[in-house]
Amino acid sequence: MTEQQLREQMVTLARSMFERGYATGGAGNLSLKLPSGDVLATPTGSSFGRLVADELSVVDLDGNLLSGKRASKEVAFHLEIYRNNPNCNAIVHLHSTYLTALSCLDNLNMDNAIRAFTPYYVMRIGELPVIPYLRPGEPRIATELGKRAADYRAFLLANHGPVITGVDLEDAVDNAEELEETAKLMFLLKDHPVRYLTDDEVNDLKGRGK
Repeated sequence: MTEQQLREQMVTLARSMFERGYATGGAGNLSLKLPSGDVLATPTGSSFGRLVADELSVVDLDGNLLSGKRASKEVAFHLEIYRNNPNCNAIVHLHSTYLTALSCLDNLNMDNAIRAFTPYYVMRIGELPVIPYLRPGEPRIATELGKRAADYRAFLLANHGPVITGVDLEDAVDNAEELEETAKLMFLLKDHPVRYLTDDEVNDLKGRGK
């Protein structure tokens, strides 16, 4: 895809997420790698529902603004993920309802916040490690994500929300939607006995694609 097509795709997918309640106000941010090797990102404080293709931010891998409006301060952790995972080409960061609620729970398993109970969670996400609470914009968020970037497709920032990766923006958005739905199901099932997938069943699903 050309840069212009990627810009238009970001606007379209962001608006779709906004209209379906995955993003509210000016919260959250998106990015993707451009053919040039630079990164296209949503501007600081921008609403997913009102993005303008020509106003999107372009930064290099060092975070220098090349064109467009000023990028979100959180683009720093996007860049750290890209630097540490060459297979990642797009990132979605949301403050979506169920995943943000999950991120606020005490005593989460920091290695994997959601124990597998659907095959789709395993195939799209696998495991969901938790990053201990750090204030938004804190540089250590990037450091913590960078350490784990090569090993996971998604992360949960404690008391904040999810960060989800993909091979392209469509993939990252699909992964984000599957993860949010999994968190919703987790809350719906909280007062019911859950039949979790066994280790053998999880291992059988890994590597099977989406």
